Amino acid sequence: MAGPRNSHYVEDVYAVTQSIPPGRITTYGAIADFLTLGSARMVGWALNKVTPGDQVPAHRVVNRKGELSGRTHFKPPSAMQERLEAEGIVVVDDKVRDFKELFWSPTELLP
Repeated sequence: MAGPRNSHYVEDVYAVTQSIPPGRITTYGAIADFLTLGSARMVGWALNKVTPGDQVPAHRVVNRKGELSGRTHFKPPSAMQERLEAEGIVVVDDKVRDFKELFWSPTELLP
């Protein structure tokens, strides 16, 4: 699948992701819905392009079930869980415990 051709989309995904507070998580779909363009897969595609120097906390974005579905894009794959745990988030069997309580909605960015 080709990624979004609009570099502004990628920048917007990064901006929303950078707004996720430490110790909270959101989903690919929540970001896609907030941006009203694209899909959860497109958000995942954009976040797969993150490099360590980008300062984009992609580890705070999980799938709709709270699973660390993007972990394979981290080097090493355990890095996603380690970063979440460093922020106090408990991960059990590649899934965020207390997902609903820790969920952050991008709509909190709206005035």
